[in-house]
Amino acid sequence: MASEEELFANIDALLEEEPQLPPPAERARLRQAAGVTQARLALALKTSTQTVKNYENGRSEPRSPRLEAYQRLLKGWAQKYPAHGGPAPAPVPAAAVTVVPPPEPEVPETFTSPAASEAETTAAPLPSPPSPAAPGRAARAAARPAASSSRRPAAKKAAAPTTDPRFPHGPLAVLDGDGSAYGVDGLVLDCPATTVVELVEWALRESGLGAPKLHRYGKDADPLLVLTEAAAVKLGLPERLEDRRGLRLPEDHPVLKQITKAKWQLTQRGFGPWARVYRKAQGRERQCVQLAILPWNALDERSWPGVAEMEPADVARVLGVYAQRVITPRGSTAVSGLELMTALRPPTRPVRDETTGNWVSGHNPGSLGTEPMDPAPPEGQPEHPAVFHSGWKGGFLHEEAFQWVREVDTLTAEDCRLPWAIGLDLNTAFLAAAARLTVGLSEPVHFVHPPFNPKIPGAWLVDLSGIELDPRLPSPFTPTGERPTGPAWYQTHTVAYAQELGHNVEPLEAYLRRETGAYLDPWHDRLKTAYVTTLADLGVTKDLTDEQFLAAMEQHKSADPAMAAVLAAIKATVKGGIGKLFENPQGKHYKEGEPWPAMMRPTWRPDIRAAVISKARVNMHRKMLNMARMTGLFPLAVLSDCVVYPSPGPSPLDILPYATSGKPQPGAFRLGPTPGLAKLEGVQSMDWAVDLMEKGLNPARHIKGGDAVLDDGE
Repeated sequence: MASEEELFANIDALLEEEPQLPPPAERARLRQAAGVTQARLALALKTSTQTVKNYENGRSEPRSPRLEAYQRLLKGWAQKYPAHGGPAPAPVPAAAVTVVPPPEPEVPETFTSPAASEAETTAAPLPSPPSPAAPGRAARAAARPAASSSRRPAAKKAAAPTTDPRFPHGPLAVLDGDGSAYGVDGLVLDCPATTVVELVEWALRESGLGAPKLHRYGKDADPLLVLTEAAAVKLGLPERLEDRRGLRLPEDHPVLKQITKAKWQLTQRGFGPWARVYRKAQGRERQCVQLAILPWNALDERSWPGVAEMEPADVARVLGVYAQRVITPRGSTAVSGLELMTALRPPTRPVRDETTGNWVSGHNPGSLGTEPMDPAPPEGQPEHPAVFHSGWKGGFLHEEAFQWVREVDTLTAEDCRLPWAIGLDLNTAFLAAAARLTVGLSEPVHFVHPPFNPKIPGAWLVDLSGIELDPRLPSPFTPTGERPTGPAWYQTHTVAYAQELGHNVEPLEAYLRRETGAYLDPWHDRLKTAYVTTLADLGVTKDLTDEQFLAAMEQHKSADPAMAAVLAAIKATVKGGIGKLFENPQGKHYKEGEPWPAMMRPTWRPDIRAAVISKARVNMHRKMLNMARMTGLFPLAVLSDCVVYPSPGPSPLDILPYATSGKPQPGAFRLGPTPGLAKLEGVQSMDWAVDLMEKGLNPARHIKGGDAVLDDGE
């Protein structure tokens, strides 16, 4: 007989499962019974016809909020059109289905491109028998209108998301010194807390703050409380942190003693600008609150321009929109970018143990799992223990963004007669590169002299030094744009581009992964939607002509500083999230060969970062090559996603290729508001650009004017 504990565990697993959709065939039957085409349904769900087809053939499942909308529609149809004249079949809860691993598939000759399904992975055919593998491894809150106090600024309302009854007051609040907690959509709550412990308990028991999970197997977002300087001081915190290096309160600080006495805990990072206070979960109930301390520079000016100086209601607006469109902030934008990946691809899901019949935690296909993975030797760095202790001397991947300046002696008289230098910047180039990007999900395996396959992600040792290209363009194979001098390690996209250019590639070695998938797809899709939606809030929409687009971009930052700050944070989330995949050891006491905290995360994946950057650099080179073929113009310099061209006029319209119909030519740089399309970065004189080039400086770094420095990618 099963024990009470086992029975309750089974029931808890069932309760944890969300209601599911009817089987795919029933979805199609209901739509057809209603006389609705797939195209019309796709329009209603704001998705593609192919995606609706995938829903109806079982290849993919909708995600929130489309999941709930689709459920509501199918439920309504089921009441109108029951099967066989009887009652409509009830959806089958996923928890009632036994999860059986699929049989090992036969290895095909080539890859099948991974579908957009959030869980689908591909078993990659490896090219030859492997040599030994690489080294292993909320009293209720009283709400009142914001206008109830004359001193409080009225918060501009953002588009309100669907309210979750568990979190009626949204994901976060900004606490001021008078106990006013400013929430999203102009809401103001009374917070009576006078200590950090009281604040944490109010947040969990009375505030009504939090946000629902982004994936059915994920976790709800913890309440976020942002403290102004006045609020921090009221709660007993210092105005400034004395420990500027460690960025944390000393262990003997009274606030930390209060937290410990109340049996709350802090993460290993201690109490810093982003502090997480928690107790171990009781059953399925999490007890965790995220704090952000504004006077301690929690909102860095580079990622959140001007936000720290805004009124609390406006800070809440900015962060609330970001939380709605991206994720409730959990730290820096880089940390939030990485956390978003995991929130959209949770590492585990409930599966049924066939031996005991219990529901247990199992791997979620398409995710990175719960354990860190050692890199292949060339994917890592000398400090990594697996590399350091192996004595590896075979070199490393160097897939980085372009930093290239054209040799002055390659400038022609025609180039020098052009009066202007124009900088074009690609929108979120790294995000564009992450779209439909196949990456490795399993451990790397070593091969000797494998045939090259452009569909297998990995590191390839190839000699590309014999490839001669136009010196007026950077070499696509190195970040410096210089021609390779011998065999070197490259990510798959770099080698595939050499092949695309017509050159034979013969790898000497490779480290490849059998299991692959489009891991970053949901991350890309959510951030792309956030970016495009926020630009549209600033008046930059997809329906603008190129002339209108350039005019809108000139003034978009001044149209609404709060939304401009959200846009900057979204871009920083992209760049920082990719950067976090290969976080280096930090601290003066670190010793080579010792593990460091970042590498102990499953999301420490230098190979995925290399894949994104390799694809982004190749995309940039392909556009430059097509520009040269279509216009005869060659770049003066490139810095990551910014390229500078000589121009007869001061507008991008003077150099970009257009068809006789007036439409932009595909393949070259095009203006527009979506990731991968271009915008104007800056205009200077040609003499200015040449002068910098002669001094060995990069015009792309300063093209904005005012000696502006462009970040190395977005």
